[in-house]
Amino acid sequence: MRWQVMESTFIGYATFYFVRNNLPVVSREMGLALNYSKEQVGNILAATAIAYGVGKLIMGAWSDRSNPRYFMPLGLVITALCNFAFGAVSSYPVHVALWALNGLAQSMGWAPCGRSLGHWYSVSERGTKFAFWNVAQNLGGGLTGILVAYTTGLLGWRSAFYVPGILAIICAIYLLIRLRDTPQSLGLPPIEEWRNDYPAGVRKEKEQELGTADLLTNYILRNGYLWLFAFANFFVYIARYSMLDWGPTYLKEVKHATLGQGGVSTAALEFSAIFSTILMGWLSDKLGGRRGMISVLCMVPVLLSYLGIIYGPANRLWISLGLFGMIGFFVYPTVLLLVVSALDFTSKKAVGTAAGFLGLFGYLGRMVEGEGIGLLAQRYGWSVALHAIVVATILAIVLLAFTWKLTPHEAGRSQRRRHPLVPVTAGRQAEPAK
Repeated sequence: MRWQVMESTFIGYATFYFVRNNLPVVSREMGLALNYSKEQVGNILAATAIAYGVGKLIMGAWSDRSNPRYFMPLGLVITALCNFAFGAVSSYPVHVALWALNGLAQSMGWAPCGRSLGHWYSVSERGTKFAFWNVAQNLGGGLTGILVAYTTGLLGWRSAFYVPGILAIICAIYLLIRLRDTPQSLGLPPIEEWRNDYPAGVRKEKEQELGTADLLTNYILRNGYLWLFAFANFFVYIARYSMLDWGPTYLKEVKHATLGQGGVSTAALEFSAIFSTILMGWLSDKLGGRRGMISVLCMVPVLLSYLGIIYGPANRLWISLGLFGMIGFFVYPTVLLLVVSALDFTSKKAVGTAAGFLGLFGYLGRMVEGEGIGLLAQRYGWSVALHAIVVATILAIVLLAFTWKLTPHEAGRSQRRRHPLVPVTAGRQAEPAK
């Protein structure tokens, strides 16, 4: 059953990316067809980012009290309908509204997955298991670049929204059949009881259900560690999404890339992260949960890659594509480890809410990136826009440096000081259940 939950959430979350990352791949073609400026395209991206960020917090709290078997497919159906409508209209205000609604529906993707995995897997295996699961976004995002570039070249830019929408509907039906709720909903004991695997120093009390106000107040807003992770996530997301949102357009305008090569840049960012995410997640477990240390070490090559894009040879497209791959290779492990760190430092009953809180700050960063990079590139050129990304990456490294020594053991002590009877997800764990 654990594998079934892993499989269904993996496929479901990968599919969300087909109906999320399709717009950046064809933004230039759509802009030319509809006479949209970079600033206008940036407004569309910013609208979905802020809607996604706010929605991730709201839906995260909602998902903690919902059945993912129905919650996640509902999100896919709504986002599919938004894509169908987006491809069918040519009105700029309607496009902004539809993509904002799409962002809200997209926020129904991560939260139920995080909740499910938090109930079926324990902290000693969390870095590895979440790393494997996190490959879903890279697989989905990378395939999106290839699929959308192909269908657009064959059928026009509107097909970039129709085809992914159809795939999302099919996946929603699949999730209704395969996805399951918590172990308790199936008549099984909690994962800690089943494995006799309680966090060190925490009493084996019966699990308590927590109200939304209690979750937000005691486990999120009063949790100083989560605030640190959230502010770091703001800048990490700028580094992550800048080339996903604007990379294809940048390459077409500056490096004279084709539509297909623009799609390859998205695939390079996503596919390069598959091995590194699994490796860094596993390594963070082996190093006793030193996720902050690994995150800092990963962000330094991201910084160097952006500097390479700025100062590298102007007429060498393959070098830029290689640097895109380098960014993906190192930024995605950081994105993963920040989320896992947040989950280490809260109760498993608040997994969706904690992820939503972190996601809110991340997508506020993406909103700033979507609006800001488009505006800077439009008014001052790509060099200024890229230097702004460099500054954001440096700030991410500075904030992550404060997490260098943090481990789940410290998380366990923090949770026990505040809530000694509520089961938490941190601390020493037994070997994974078979």
